[in-house]
Amino acid sequence: MAFSGPSLGHEDDEDAAPLSEMNVTPLVDVMLVLLIVFMVAAPMMVVGVPVNLPRTAAPRAASPKPPVVLTVARDGRTFIRQDEVPEAELGPRLRDAQGGDPETPVYVRGDRDAPYGSMLRVMGRLTSSGITRVSLIAEAEPGSGTVRAR
Repeated sequence: MAFSGPSLGHEDDEDAAPLSEMNVTPLVDVMLVLLIVFMVAAPMMVVGVPVNLPRTAAPRAASPKPPVVLTVARDGRTFIRQDEVPEAELGPRLRDAQGGDPETPVYVRGDRDAPYGSMLRVMGRLTSSGITRVSLIAEAEPGSGTVRAR
């Protein structure tokens, strides 16, 4: 039984050619590791402070500009993105976050268990500060379409 393959040390052989196939195993390994990293990191990319949002079946609202997110926590504390802000400073701080553009929408994320009075005070402060583009954020009910702002 004979074995034929590339000859070693004979450069005059026409059949001796280097293998041109690429080993994709390391590439697949790296891609799987990246996939796992992103799957683990994606749920952690939450905007602002975690709150328990109410549910609604209303259709999703679209916004042409990136919004400023205001969060009202269960204990009534207010946050712009992840920074805690006293209620008395909400108007000026939100206008700064809007970057001088009054058309930039403000999304209010209120915890489901936040006192109704806290939500009304915050909404009143927004209105009295001249901020008119305000939307409330809720979670979609199971089985309905996705809902973010209304």
